[in-house]
Amino acid sequence: MSQRRTPANARPAASRSRKPGASSKKADAESTKDTWSVEEAAETYGINHWGAGYYSISRRGEVVVDITDRATGAPHSVSIPKLLDELDARGIRPPLLLRFPRILERRIEELYHGFAKAISDLEYSGTYRGVFPIKVNQQQQVAEEVAAYGRRFHYGFEVGSKPELIAALAYLKDPDALLVCNGYKDEEFIDLALYGQLMGLRVVMVLEMPHELGIIEERSAALGVEPVIGVRVKLSAEGAGKWAKSGGEKSPFGLNLAQLVQTVERLRERGRLGWLQMLHCHQGSQIPDLTIIRRSIEETARIYAGLVKEGAPMGLLNLGGGLAVDYDGSRSTRSTSANYSIEEYCHSLVDAVKWVLDESGVPHPTLVTESGRAMVAHYSMLALEILDVNRFENREELSVAEDSSEALAALAEVANGITADNLLESFGKANRYREELHENFLTGDIGLRERATCEQCYWRAMTDIASHTRELRYVPEELRDLSGLLADQYYGNFSIFQSLADSWAIDCAFPVMPLHRLAERPTRQGVIHDVTCDCDGMIKKYVSSSEVLEALPIHETKDNQSYYLGIFLVGAYQETLSDLHNLFGDTHAVSVDVENTRVRFSREVEGDSVADVLAYVEHDPKKLIDQFRELAETAIQEGRITAVQRRKALEAYREGMAGYTYFES
Repeated sequence: MSQRRTPANARPAASRSRKPGASSKKADAESTKDTWSVEEAAETYGINHWGAGYYSISRRGEVVVDITDRATGAPHSVSIPKLLDELDARGIRPPLLLRFPRILERRIEELYHGFAKAISDLEYSGTYRGVFPIKVNQQQQVAEEVAAYGRRFHYGFEVGSKPELIAALAYLKDPDALLVCNGYKDEEFIDLALYGQLMGLRVVMVLEMPHELGIIEERSAALGVEPVIGVRVKLSAEGAGKWAKSGGEKSPFGLNLAQLVQTVERLRERGRLGWLQMLHCHQGSQIPDLTIIRRSIEETARIYAGLVKEGAPMGLLNLGGGLAVDYDGSRSTRSTSANYSIEEYCHSLVDAVKWVLDESGVPHPTLVTESGRAMVAHYSMLALEILDVNRFENREELSVAEDSSEALAALAEVANGITADNLLESFGKANRYREELHENFLTGDIGLRERATCEQCYWRAMTDIASHTRELRYVPEELRDLSGLLADQYYGNFSIFQSLADSWAIDCAFPVMPLHRLAERPTRQGVIHDVTCDCDGMIKKYVSSSEVLEALPIHETKDNQSYYLGIFLVGAYQETLSDLHNLFGDTHAVSVDVENTRVRFSREVEGDSVADVLAYVEHDPKKLIDQFRELAETAIQEGRITAVQRRKALEAYREGMAGYTYFES
């Protein structure tokens, strides 16, 4: 297909929304009268919905983040484009991850305040203890900040592997916080958990498989420790959304009820029933429907009541994860949304447990949840710069040679004659003539230039048809996909696979929007592509106020001006699921705080260099330089380059090795 490549500093193309018969001058005059406000921008991109009060648009048309001043406690709005300018002056350019520690702190506060209010309102006699699943974001900064901010709430950790346990043991200093050990456990894992208990931490080892009890018995005897254990149980009720199968009877994790009863009997026979103090269930991640969560909680509470009646001391009811993030802001049961708030989630859980246990005559336990996604999703966002634009639109004068084929002349006539009254007819004719010309090219009946003119005519026709469909009250089904097909291709300096893995892997719709120029109407529709040279390296879904779109409303790029986009709610999983596709590494990461009204960059983590990522895949950078030097020396001996060229080539090679893996201007 013929495409006109438009660089980032290209002049704006002519308007595509011209009415039939209207002159360009009239269309331009109407365009200048067309007003646009930041309120319309907020509605277009849905930021007031998914932003959850942390992100909004300023009167200047810039995305701002609301950060509480650490010194004064007052709210402070910080312009993200201004942050990028200040970082640029320091030599740090996008792509980069901006982290906002105060948002993480506020999310922990909201979760605890939600449970405190529900416990008080419902007269629940137990307490609440949350744990953060390290797998959601295993970065050192996150673990350290969770431990620090959560200390006043006795917020603990959940781990599912030996490396995660080792990290948690180093950061968790609170003897009243829980350290929940899930996952499959070998002797070394169990020994570390028991040593943590010996040193005063409140460690609970949760049985995922029946045989784990034997290893715990053996190692606890060897170390002289009376362990605290829990059991993870498979529920009959499944969750909902993308991870529904991680709960329910077919879940790969946990014990079924027969195995649970057998475990209780084994503990009783050996006089160790007192070890059993926690029941754990897992409904899945990102459950959008609160009614489904409540149904699972009621079943879990029934099992808990049964264990108490069996004589187990219990006291801890771990309701697992599932607290969803409203990525698209629709407050619905879509897989990327949630039809409830944190406060409603907390109230429903406490109410369900209280209702079941009061009916069973069982004391209220300490409630535990493993909410991770909802704690860290808002905490970070990715800022990227648009490098280039490619578009299908062709506004140049169509020129068809006199000796062209009849099919090409007919296609040009169709392209020049689009009106609101012949859209379907023109659409059908354009596609028939184009197909005929393609066949003629394959058989050699027409040449390259005539084929290129065919593409120009065809895409002119499709562009004009799509423009007219915007004025229709009802768009025929055949024409509904045209806008997405004709969307411009905006190339961003980032890697989907490194920074937005769930967008590629499971079609998660992350909020994407311009970071500036939001007081100006976006006149284009664009699809965002990355720099990986992979057909999957594109964002396919875009959040708006009312639906998920296939293209993003976006601005024309301007001469000598950077154009920045932000991708939001990427704090959960995206850093730990990253992939080195095309050897694009970690981006720069900067933490942003406000203290005494002044912005402070509290942490700067430099992104991967080329040498770093080559070493990750077992190349030796020094050996590579040596081999390149040999190649250059051979080229001198063969008379291909001079000694000066050899020196410059080696300098370029070394500089490239030390450079950022992303595009550097």
